[in-house]
Amino acid sequence: MSQAAAIPRIGLSTTTTEPGLTGGRLDGIGVYSRALLRYLPQVGCAVQPYSFGPAASLTVGKPMPSSFPLATLRDLVTPGRQHMDVDLFHATDYRIVRMDRPVVATLHDALPIVHPEWCNPRLRGLKNWLQARAARKADRVIAHTHYTIPELVTAFGVDESRISVVPCGVDDEWLEAPAPEAVAAALAEYKLRPGYFFFVGTIQPRKNVDRLLEAYLALPASIRAQRQLLVVGAAGARSEGTVARIKAAQQNGENVVWLSSLTSHEQLRHLYAGAGVFVFPSLYEGFGIPVVEAFASGVPVIAANTTSLPEVSRGAALEIDPLSTPELGAAMLEMARDDALRKRCIAAGKVRAVDLTWRETARRTAAVYQQLLK
Repeated sequence: MSQAAAIPRIGLSTTTTEPGLTGGRLDGIGVYSRALLRYLPQVGCAVQPYSFGPAASLTVGKPMPSSFPLATLRDLVTPGRQHMDVDLFHATDYRIVRMDRPVVATLHDALPIVHPEWCNPRLRGLKNWLQARAARKADRVIAHTHYTIPELVTAFGVDESRISVVPCGVDDEWLEAPAPEAVAAALAEYKLRPGYFFFVGTIQPRKNVDRLLEAYLALPASIRAQRQLLVVGAAGARSEGTVARIKAAQQNGENVVWLSSLTSHEQLRHLYAGAGVFVFPSLYEGFGIPVVEAFASGVPVIAANTTSLPEVSRGAALEIDPLSTPELGAAMLEMARDDALRKRCIAAGKVRAVDLTWRETARRTAAVYQQLLK
C-alpha cells in the first residue's frame, strides 16, 4: 500500500462550527470540533468536514446525505446504514447515526441525563432517550476525562472497554503572550482595566454565575473599585434569573461587565491576557476548556473542586467548594491580595498548559482512529 493510500480519510462533524447555525458564537463543542478540523491534518489525517443543516447555511462542511431528524427516524424504523465516502466518521456533537463506516463519537459529558433540571426542558425526555440510543451505535467513544467514564457507562449504556480518554487543549499560540498593544486595544474597546476577575462560559445554572456574582458583590468596596468582574458568555437555557441579577448589579453602579455576544477567538485571548484572576466555580464540567485557556494565558485560576476540574487542573488552580459563596469570596480576596500565591498559581498553570494542547489532542485522537482501522 502506498503512503498516500495509508492516510486515513476522516469524516468530521462540524455542525457546531457553522456560523450560519451558531451565530458565530462557539460553545465548548464548537471549539473542540474546530480544533480537530485544524490540527488533524497536521498529524496525518485527511479530513472532510460534514455538517447537518440546510446547504445554503453551511460554510464549513459539506451537507450530510440527509438531515439529522430524518437520519434518526431512519435509524429507528429501518436496519439500513447511511453511506459515507470516508474510512471513518467522527461525530463530535452527539449527532450520531448508523453508517456503513466505523463511527467514533465524542461524548463530552452526561449532563442532560444526569442533571436534566439544568437543561432546556423542551422535549428533554425524548432527546435523552434518542441520545443514549445513538451513543450505543458508536464503535469507539472518546471521553475527555476519566471522571466522565462511569457517567457515560451508566447514562448512555456504553461499554467501558470502548472508551478512550483524550483531553482537550488550547492552540499553540496561547502559550505565548499576545502583543501588549493588542491587549490594550481590546481592553479599551470594552472599557476594561487590567486585573479584573474573569469568567468565561455560557450563562446557565451549572456554571454557577449567581454565586460568583454574589461573592464578588460581598468583596470589600476597595477591591471592587480596583477590580471589575468580567463575564463573557451568551445567555443559555434557564438563565433568566442570572441575567436579571447581572443587569441589576450594573444598574446599581457595580463594576460588573457582561459581554454576551463576543465571537472573536483572538479578542477572547486578549481578554484573558488582561485578566488578574480567572474564576470558574462551575458545578459540573466534562472538562472545562476555559481553565486551560487561563493557564496558558498566565492567569491564576480559582476553580471548583468537583467533577472533572481537579483532574484537569492537577493542583495548578486554587480549588474551592462551588456551593460555598463565602469560600469562593475568600479565595477571590486572597488571590487579589497575595502576590506570592498568584505567582505560584501562574507558574503551575503554565506548566500544566504545556501538556494540554490541541495538537496533542489531535495526535491522541488519530491514535484512536488507527486502532479502529487496523
